[in-house]
Amino acid sequence: MGKLLKNISDNDLFDLADLFKVFSDSTRIRILYSLFDEGKNVNTISTELEMTQSAISHQLRYLKETNLISSKRAGQSMIYSLADDHVKTIIKMGLEHLWEK
Repeated sequence: MGKLLKNISDNDLFDLADLFKVFSDSTRIRILYSLFDEGKNVNTISTELEMTQSAISHQLRYLKETNLISSKRAGQSMIYSLADDHVKTIIKMGLEHLWEK
């Protein structure tokens, strides 16, 4: 086991479990994947995912609270984007794991 894992606290492990819970919802994963290459507004995301704006807004709020996405105002719209490349890495690694078979 590497040094990183030897010195990790139980609280850090609980926080890590909470982070992975965020990824347990297929709608949230679809939203994050939608934001891989560019920022988008709620309307664009809801159209792409064929879901209501209300449902998308609810999940965006949760993703923002968990620091996986960020937002910025563009005129009257909010543009949502991935908070950083770590989000992409987590999803890519999960997909690689699934495709290893």
